Amino acid sequence: MLPVLLAVLLTQAPIANPRQQGVPIGKGKTLPTVRLTAPSGGWTVDRMLLVEGTLSDTTIDPVVLSINGDRYLMRTFSGRFKRKFPAASGKNVVTVLATNQAGTARVQATSYAQIPPVPLKTILTSDTEGVYTDLHIYEPTQGSVTAAQEGSGQTLDVKKMAHVYWANTESPSGGTFFLNEQGGDFDDPAYGPYLYVHRAPPKGVYLIATNYWPSGDKAHTVATLNVVLYEGTPQEVRRMVRIPLATPGTTRVLAWVNVLGDGKAEVYVPSQDPTPKSAAWPRNLEDAVKTLSSGVDSDY
Repeated sequence: MLPVLLAVLLTQAPIANPRQQGVPIGKGKTLPTVRLTAPSGGWTVDRMLLVEGTLSDTTIDPVVLSINGDRYLMRTFSGRFKRKFPAASGKNVVTVLATNQAGTARVQATSYAQIPPVPLKTILTSDTEGVYTDLHIYEPTQGSVTAAQEGSGQTLDVKKMAHVYWANTESPSGGTFFLNEQGGDFDDPAYGPYLYVHRAPPKGVYLIATNYWPSGDKAHTVATLNVVLYEGTPQEVRRMVRIPLATPGTTRVLAWVNVLGDGKAEVYVPSQDPTPKSAAWPRNLEDAVKTLSSGVDSDY
């Protein structure tokens, strides 16, 4: 599948209080120069892809990064940016965009990874600095779904799912949760990205949510979730969810993923899709997350 590249074109004229799709841009009035020192292209067998570079305009923070169309926001420090990301099997097209008042500079590199495909990957970013949009993953367990009875469908108990998040990064089924590392800090209230990857996800229903905590004078933000299933295969599925967050402490359901096995999975986004009716899905999804959505027991 050809990657869908993120492309942003801004006018050359300076504008008051400029923002790039909600992301602050630099103060410089000369078009910035962006250099990628990694990846340098070619082949790799590493499961993690290093993205590293420099900017001529040190006021640009963050840069907008796209890897095969998945959107990330990377903090910069004195005109430098550096972080590792999960690589996709096959082609990895890395695009970095840096914007100031003179416009947008863009640099791109392609790296080919000889690694197994990644069946499940989630990426969560925020468009506002100084807020926490924590990623919460609920994994299926043996007791999280009750088998269907005669005349009724199967039911889900969220409290019996495995909860993986910043304070409990150990996934019982083998998923990998990446803390929000930026410049050596693992607790920075900013853009993210928050990452979760599972290279062998067991069958069942997964819940992807965010818990929002603003700080200072930040009242709201827009969260962006990218979900990628079976990346680099003919069964690849990509979904993007953008949702405003304004109520402190509230946990919002962003998406459900149902891993069916044999290279098949389905995504259900409550804000975009009709409620799934097939027997493969629990029939009580809305009721199962009522305490979650109200912000009660968001850390169980």
